[in-house]
Amino acid sequence: MRYILFLIISLAMYGTTFAQTDALAQQYYEKGEYKKAIVAFEKLYKNSPRKVNYFIAMIASYQQLEDFETPQKLLLEAIEVPKSNPILLVETGFNYELKKDSVNAKKYYEKAVAFTKEKASASYIIGRSFEKKSLLDYALNVYQHAMIENPNYNFLNNIARIYGEKGEIEKMFSSYLDLIKDRVEQKGYAQRIISQFLRNDPEEKNNTLFRKLLLKRNQEEPNLLWNELLSWLFIQQKQYKRAFIQEKAIYMNGDASLQRIFDLASMSIEDGEKETAREILTYIIENSNQDSTKIRASQNLIQLDIEAITDGNYDEIQARFDALFANYERNYRTVLLQRDYANFLAFQKNNSENAITYLKETLEQKLTIRQQAVVKLALGDILVYKEQFNQALIYFSQVQKALKNDVIGQEARFRVARTSYYKGDFEWAETQLKVLKSSVSQLIANDALRLKLIISDNSLEDSTQTALKKYAKADLLAYQFKETEAIETLEDILQNHKGEKIEDEALLMQAKLYEKRAEFDKARLNYKKIIEFYKEDILVDDAYFAMAQLYLNHFDDPEKAKQFFEEIIFNHQDSIHYVEAQKAYRKLRGDNLN
Repeated sequence: MRYILFLIISLAMYGTTFAQTDALAQQYYEKGEYKKAIVAFEKLYKNSPRKVNYFIAMIASYQQLEDFETPQKLLLEAIEVPKSNPILLVETGFNYELKKDSVNAKKYYEKAVAFTKEKASASYIIGRSFEKKSLLDYALNVYQHAMIENPNYNFLNNIARIYGEKGEIEKMFSSYLDLIKDRVEQKGYAQRIISQFLRNDPEEKNNTLFRKLLLKRNQEEPNLLWNELLSWLFIQQKQYKRAFIQEKAIYMNGDASLQRIFDLASMSIEDGEKETAREILTYIIENSNQDSTKIRASQNLIQLDIEAITDGNYDEIQARFDALFANYERNYRTVLLQRDYANFLAFQKNNSENAITYLKETLEQKLTIRQQAVVKLALGDILVYKEQFNQALIYFSQVQKALKNDVIGQEARFRVARTSYYKGDFEWAETQLKVLKSSVSQLIANDALRLKLIISDNSLEDSTQTALKKYAKADLLAYQFKETEAIETLEDILQNHKGEKIEDEALLMQAKLYEKRAEFDKARLNYKKIIEFYKEDILVDDAYFAMAQLYLNHFDDPEKAKQFFEEIIFNHQDSIHYVEAQKAYRKLRGDNLN
């Protein structure tokens, strides 16, 4: 028993020592200490002669020292051993190549290729060995011959990668398309690689080439797979109308779900392609046989149309809501539609009392806890709009208690904090916000942190919190769409509380309000002040990002926009705008983002 225990301990110690030696050998090589690496790898190889990677690492260490004679001798001896690893033929040829002996190099490379023709199972390891040495034509030869000889072998991924490295883009695209056709589960992987060779511009050479290949395949061998890839390509190029044509073909010829088309509508809305989004949503309404899908599409379509109205005439919107409720009734299936209608009554038609009554009626329906929560949050929002803070807090608190471990519950807690802040109860607001800093929703966590900092930073120096109260009032006025009054209140802060911490916050909020009123020059001036006078404060990244958006979307100066995005990318990596700034910058530079 003692002997067995001793043996186990000894083996464990040996294994640990061996692993340490392996790591040490690698470390020597990576640090350029090649003589030490040779000794270490030689020892490892003697202990494990089946592990050819130690032998190859030792050979590579000699080669790094420009000693090619020793490796030649070792390699020639090794390949004479019966059943030696065939990749040593590639290593031998490569050593001759390093010696400038191209004749012998070619001789051994061809021996390696010939070996795969006798034993196809060695094709992968020999092909990869050629790839590692950047001997791409030899690798291509090996993979292609193996697939001809044995149709069960699939080296399309390797072949495509090699064509990519060789710059033969058309052949690379074709190989990846063959791979996807043969193994559809590889589609996502292939798309990631293909996207590296594409740009956002549809006129780019590679984009045009890929599109033509897909169209040709779709003509010669119709397959919904090609429609899916064409749609994917058009989405990368922000050509949502063209993507929609492909998605319709997919839907009509096989896909029973409209979810892909719904996703396309969402992307169109997000990128400001609202006319295309309208067309897509209308198609969904006309073609879906599911009420829930029709209702959801109708909601999105109505919201787009509400945003487009500038003359305050909402009669048509009212008629559409009426028609939807006449068709689908007011019940648990139309809860979100009822919420949207209440918001329409309160915020567009300025009829808060009717909206509140309407939502209270909705609460009397047979709803799930989550549906009740959605309605109560909307009800609370309208009560805040009317400055009935205590009533709003009751509804928000009910949701918070009912779904405390859910994102909706956390959203309710944030509304409790924000409502308390509006009514001037900063201490209670801050208590709620401390909890939300670790919210699972990054958006809620960011909003909570932002509001907490506004309260805490502006409570220390001013015990009366005079400026903070004015700022909260301006914030509430903005929420109530009273932009003029909000701007005036913020101007009061800027004139009468100069030098106080809240000044940059006031500049930022005022700039956002100027943007809503399309007063872009005034907004730019405010952002410029933040950048100039508050360069070390936490809002400067917001100002940089806002300036970039202004120059991009309103001043038609993408080069200037790039400069502000660069400020965030290079100097504010911890900014919440970092990812978006990166994406926007790369898009302006012409990169493909997927």
